[in-house]
Amino acid sequence: MPDIAALRQIGWPYATTRAADGPWAALQSEYSLARPARVVEQHRSGYLVAEDIERSYPVESLPDWQRPRLHAEQRPAVGDWLLVTGGEESLARALALLPRRSAIKRSSAGKHYGQQIIAANIDIVFIVSSLDGDFNIRRIERYLLLVGGGAQPVVVLTKADIAEDHDPGVIARATNALAALGVAVCTLNARDPASVDVLKRWLAPGITAVLVGSSGVGKSTLTNTLTGEQVMKTGAVRTSDARGRHTTTHRCLIALAGDACLIDTPGMRELKPTGEEDLREDGFADIEALALECRFRDCRHIGEPGCAIRAAIETGELDAARFENYRKLGSEIGQAAAQLASRNTRNSGPKKPSRTAKRRKRPR
Repeated sequence: MPDIAALRQIGWPYATTRAADGPWAALQSEYSLARPARVVEQHRSGYLVAEDIERSYPVESLPDWQRPRLHAEQRPAVGDWLLVTGGEESLARALALLPRRSAIKRSSAGKHYGQQIIAANIDIVFIVSSLDGDFNIRRIERYLLLVGGGAQPVVVLTKADIAEDHDPGVIARATNALAALGVAVCTLNARDPASVDVLKRWLAPGITAVLVGSSGVGKSTLTNTLTGEQVMKTGAVRTSDARGRHTTTHRCLIALAGDACLIDTPGMRELKPTGEEDLREDGFADIEALALECRFRDCRHIGEPGCAIRAAIETGELDAARFENYRKLGSEIGQAAAQLASRNTRNSGPKKPSRTAKRRKRPR
């Protein structure tokens, strides 16, 4: 039988592995001898899973997960829960992927539409930005958009110990700029355990948090400070442009003291929407509410009379740059949604016969 106490230390959200409201119940009749295990590392060659905080082990993935036609978001990611069997004297095998409670994802880079899961089954998203040349309010708005529903975002501003020396007033300016986003904000020194303690208010037992942000903002340093160990490599930031180097090369889940979990991720430079985001819920509810006050329902907020958006910009109630980012993100979401719909239409249609099938049908 699975050790429920051990599973809860790595984020299992249910009181039992046979909870009536849990994903296990829907699959237990089919996989009665399987047990849940969490994906703690994802590599090109496969996955490492764990059932407790003491050890992880490789698991043989399902053949379906290795097929090229399977969309990336349908494959397991760090934070996912699998049903597995074996593993004591033989190689452990994955039998099923349990339904996700939440996920952070973005559109994949490249010309063709695709989605990439950053982390699955997370409760808290720490959006990490350093108070140096990396700080960019528009990028933070993008992160908030990708977080979506199902997880609570928290903006973490690092390098607070040196920021004021180089730029007096930078902390006040940053927190004032973030106030309009309606999100929790904290400033800290990622190397100082006493400073990092502020994050523990979001790291209750059973909680899974993920660190996201650009390279060099201090995500790996935060991880090392929270764990009290040098579990992640850290590197220097270029002085010329404050850009960091990729020291974290893969996503991994780490158990923390107090029965919370933390997922560290490589730095991300491209943050493209998937087309499933909702500006009304993901950081721009105030602008959406203002738009409802415009005199005309189809107002484009350019120069129409009675435009509530333009009036708010003129009075300083709404930042013009934030509104332009809202328009830009809305356009990107629309384009991505069209690509997603096109992909779904192609997938739902009849499959084209393979070359082998065509050769078989060819008359001799």
